[in-house]
Amino acid sequence: MTPHFGNTGMDKKPLYLWCAYPDDLLAEEVADACMAVLNEEERARVQRFRFERHQRESLATRALARTALSYGRPLSPQAWQFKLNAHGKPEIEPACGLHFNLSNSLGLVVCLIAEGGEVGVDVEPFERAEQIVKLAPEVFSAAEQAQLETLQGAEKLDRALSLWTLKESYIKARGMGLSLPLDKFSFLFGGAEGVRLEIDASLCDAPERWRFCLLDHAGHRIAAMVERTETGDLELLEARPIGAPPVRVSAGDMQWFPRV
Repeated sequence: MTPHFGNTGMDKKPLYLWCAYPDDLLAEEVADACMAVLNEEERARVQRFRFERHQRESLATRALARTALSYGRPLSPQAWQFKLNAHGKPEIEPACGLHFNLSNSLGLVVCLIAEGGEVGVDVEPFERAEQIVKLAPEVFSAAEQAQLETLQGAEKLDRALSLWTLKESYIKARGMGLSLPLDKFSFLFGGAEGVRLEIDASLCDAPERWRFCLLDHAGHRIAAMVERTETGDLELLEARPIGAPPVRVSAGDMQWFPRV
């Protein structure tokens, strides 16, 4: 199976979420193949990490981006060039119509790719939920905290994980980093919309600009934020190992919001 970017029918543009696993790079030949597609600066960045597990995470993330993008354009993984915007978000140079975003953990790295609209993605392991609950007063808005405090036990942990990944995906889609105050936008649960995004006027954005989804995969919660363009359904792809032909996998109980 070889996905390609292009018209998917009915004028819908493709939307892909690629997944890869840093531990696949424990195989020396896989790690060497991934390192070969990076440029000199990227290799140096990977090697600066002190611990091997962090080196694998960084290497897998960078190699996945290059490999995944090459399914969208007739360009080798080694040939891609990137620039950073003023807030450090990587962008393709020169622009080619594709937008991508990366997120990584020790167990899973992801790359979200769309054509024609900005995207943001975040991935967090389930076990981070307890830590996120403790950080709630620092990272969630007053409205988000108020909803969170009505929950208990596993439901509270689940909500905190969803909130964190959604907020991160929005920040990354905007490409402005933490210059966006975390208390100036909220993801509020309930009602016909399921989850709605509220944005303070000071952030110069409109909730109607975005749609977003939550899904669980390989012990991680993933949130994807997509600018409202004529994108098709999200396809979940696994590259095992990175560089091998990707395989479509089930996205399970993927939920898109707002529902109406």
